[in-house]
Amino acid sequence: MLLKNRSNGGKLSTHTGWPLEITAMIKDILFAAFIIICLFIGHQCKAQTYAQHGMVVSDNSVASQVGIDILKKGGNAIDATVATAFALAVTYPQAGNIGGGGFLVFMDSGGEVTTVDFREKAPLLASPDMFLDQEGSLIKGSNHTGLKSAGVPGTVAGLYLAHKKYGSMPWKDLVQPAVDLAENGIILSWTLAEHAKKIEQHSDSEFLKNYFKNGDGELTRHGDIWVQQELANTLKLIRDNGKDGFYKGYVAEEIALFMKENGGIITTEDLEKYTAIERRPIMGTYKGFEVYSMPPPSSGGVVLIEMLNLMEQANLDSIEFNSTIYVHLVAETMRRSFADRAEHLGDPDFNIEIPLDKLTSKEFAAVRYKNIDLTKASVSDSSKFGQLYDGTNTTHFSIIDEDGNAVSLTYTLEQSYGSELGVPKLGFIFNNEMGDFNPQPGHTNNGGLIGTNPNIIQPEKRMLSSMTPTIVAKDGKPYLIIGSPGGRTIINTVFQTILNVLEYNMQIDKAIEVMKIHHQWLPDKLVYEEDLMSPDTREALILMGHSLVSRKNLGQLMGISCDQENKIYIGAADSSSPDGAAIGY
Repeated sequence: MLLKNRSNGGKLSTHTGWPLEITAMIKDILFAAFIIICLFIGHQCKAQTYAQHGMVVSDNSVASQVGIDILKKGGNAIDATVATAFALAVTYPQAGNIGGGGFLVFMDSGGEVTTVDFREKAPLLASPDMFLDQEGSLIKGSNHTGLKSAGVPGTVAGLYLAHKKYGSMPWKDLVQPAVDLAENGIILSWTLAEHAKKIEQHSDSEFLKNYFKNGDGELTRHGDIWVQQELANTLKLIRDNGKDGFYKGYVAEEIALFMKENGGIITTEDLEKYTAIERRPIMGTYKGFEVYSMPPPSSGGVVLIEMLNLMEQANLDSIEFNSTIYVHLVAETMRRSFADRAEHLGDPDFNIEIPLDKLTSKEFAAVRYKNIDLTKASVSDSSKFGQLYDGTNTTHFSIIDEDGNAVSLTYTLEQSYGSELGVPKLGFIFNNEMGDFNPQPGHTNNGGLIGTNPNIIQPEKRMLSSMTPTIVAKDGKPYLIIGSPGGRTIINTVFQTILNVLEYNMQIDKAIEVMKIHHQWLPDKLVYEEDLMSPDTREALILMGHSLVSRKNLGQLMGISCDQENKIYIGAADSSSPDGAAIGY
């Protein structure tokens, strides 16, 4: 404690004899240095990470660091996106990929927003009845297993298009870190080691059973170096030849040959014809904030904006957060928006009429809100609308650079490890995204099978998705960058996290961690996180007519909030992601 020494006229001093003015100055300097380290250099802590110059938040700390290294070298957010995405293909193989596809939302430093659609496509040989038996019924599981479940991959094309238009560093420099990780090896995490053991015991895929094995044919263990030489060789071709390194030449020919020999239908023509597309974002507002997300063939942006519009109709000042009435209102909002999703949304390039302006309008939300009964649950009717299947293993990352360029990217293989199949000499896993199409035309039931026309299988069509990479802005500057994996739950976890930040002023880590629910119209179930909803709330919801189902957790959110006034980026990785990390500098 600092005390005034009355014997020397009241001047401050210490027992060391140093003038206390100097001691106080030293303490002030040390304290200021500590603040600088925490806020500006980039402090990775348990809850939130603070940085001044740039931030990368992903499902893997190694991949996040790769992105940060690119930013430190002068790369922009798109450059860091390319490097991070390829790094995740090495370090997060259950969802990070070059054998799948996804979506990217980009806001540049001037506030202009665009998106890149690199969703997988149905092969040219695909047909509406390809997963049906002779009686016209769905062959159970056929649209999720085997090589016919694989769509034409889009990841490499999407990253290449984004870089070509908005990147600043050489392409080779952005792919090289992933090459190094695959060739030199990574330390196998506990999560991947556990996956490897389960795969060896339970998977029917010889490719996947050998995926984690070392050169001696033994399973790589936790803490060991895991080398992926075949993947490194494929990445080198992509590094040296850009998009053509994947969609033409050796890799394309090996993919087509493997498909032909093992029951798949993707050909070299499919690969050569694949293109990623730049699309105008879906844009909405919520109480003065601008919300940008993905348009169709993602359903994420449309449903997100519709739900925010519905919640804007409610008097949330009088409804306590996570109270029974709040959960009920959120569930009913989800129910209506997902019904509209199933009825209207699909690939806009296939001559389907999608009433985007109507679905995202405040007027439509006002009409929709009026038929919500705040005392009881609605009844979902399969004769009207419904919801299709969506896989559960996807990954999302959020990035912002020093100039304020921001990227929100979600990509996927569909289920965990996708189809579980791949060409051994190429070293990557194929998606099983064909399961996201409506598999049985005209047939919708209460179990969640949907047969509405907008998402029926057609050659070269992109299957409907729930991926919802989103950027929220305030006065044209990034305010929140957010997204999540989780299949059908993605839209709802992103929606609730945005609501938590904008409506309840939560800091980003709390907004990610608090209880989430999920309702998707059909099946008529309210899903909740089992450890986070109180027994009293559950009982009250049941009495209101809701049918409840518990789940360990919903979503795996990766977010960045931006304090524009103080020029600080705040990142948080969902605690449900064991290897995830927010890293800044």
